[in-house]
Amino acid sequence: MDTILIFAGGDPIPLHLIEELPDSDMVIAADSGYSVAESLGLKVNTLVGDMDSVTDQVSLDALPSSVSVVRHPEDKDATDLDLALELAAREQPHRVVLVGAEGGRFDHEVGAATTICDDRWAAIPEIDWVRSDSLVHVVRNTRRIQGDPGGLISIIPMGGEAEGVSTSGLKWELNEDTLSPGSSWGVSNRFARTEAVIRVQRGVVLAIIPDQDST
Repeated sequence: MDTILIFAGGDPIPLHLIEELPDSDMVIAADSGYSVAESLGLKVNTLVGDMDSVTDQVSLDALPSSVSVVRHPEDKDATDLDLALELAAREQPHRVVLVGAEGGRFDHEVGAATTICDDRWAAIPEIDWVRSDSLVHVVRNTRRIQGDPGGLISIIPMGGEAEGVSTSGLKWELNEDTLSPGSSWGVSNRFARTEAVIRVQRGVVLAIIPDQDST
């Protein structure tokens, strides 16, 4: 399987973001993420979670028969996004794209950022997060990132030090450097070309491209 979209709850997603979404082989909704996908006119294949939010917006009995529902108890040890990623990982996709999970509670947004960087998903070559204010890429090993020359990009270590970080195609290059949690070294770099290459020998970083209108 090539690409899976995961929709999470949160603030409504601007309609123009649908242009940022790739064609997908499967769409998974994490609880109220079902309404986010529906608002963009996308067909959900699987709905997963404890259903504590989605049932405020839609009746489960009214869902199309094509939607597979995987319901979990409210008292659980994983977030709905975590459960959605587990389902996605079983399909062995090349790419997973998260949509939503912003607005509302700050702890949910921070939790989403750490969840997509978890080592359990290391076998998925590309994990991205499409937000209304930015495009976020999880980088392990090597990734090619597209951007506009002069556009901002920040490289943030997640879950510990990121060692041997090298870049090409940025204004201020890194050369097998170590990025430590709490350091601002990787913040507000800029694209020198339309494509940048980021390499990480050990660890994981988020490459965050802010929307130019939000900067």
